[in-house]
Amino acid sequence: MKSIIKVAVVAVGLLFAGNAVNAQQKLGHINSADLLQAMPEMKTADASFKTFATAKQSTLEKMDAERQKKITVYQEKAKTISEANKDGVSKELQTLATEIQDLEKRLGVSQQKSEEELQAKRTELYQPVFKKAEDAVKVVAKEKGYAYVFDISQPGVVYFDGGDDMLAAVKAKLGITAAVAVPKK
Repeated sequence: MKSIIKVAVVAVGLLFAGNAVNAQQKLGHINSADLLQAMPEMKTADASFKTFATAKQSTLEKMDAERQKKITVYQEKAKTISEANKDGVSKELQTLATEIQDLEKRLGVSQQKSEEELQAKRTELYQPVFKKAEDAVKVVAKEKGYAYVFDISQPGVVYFDGGDDMLAAVKAKLGITAAVAVPKK
């Protein structure tokens, strides 16, 4: 009878131990900034965005240069005003002032529109890269049985010690070789 009780106690103990092991969940971490920096798609998106932003900036600079020319002409005309030519020059100055104000309004509208276009372009270029990285992290997490994956490059992870670094596995999933060395922080 005592041996049956001992076997029952051991069986119950093993059952509880098995449940405790199942209750533990695997934790992993990844530095998404390092992952994104290593992705060739990110380099392509960066180059495309820079080209687009430079073109927008160039257009705005041309508009501002035109405005500056008008201001200079206005200032020079204002210096030539005298009693003899007061009426003619005043009309010219008024016309120039109106043109300058119109250019300033157009410049403001163009700057606003450029900012909106830059934001839309940023989303268009980078969102697919972010999605690809996120999908790769999810696939690797499922393959390796992780319940939680923390991004250590984002604020909020105050401390981490342990867990598994998934960066190498996700890079491998994306076909990124270790040729690009990313500095540690």
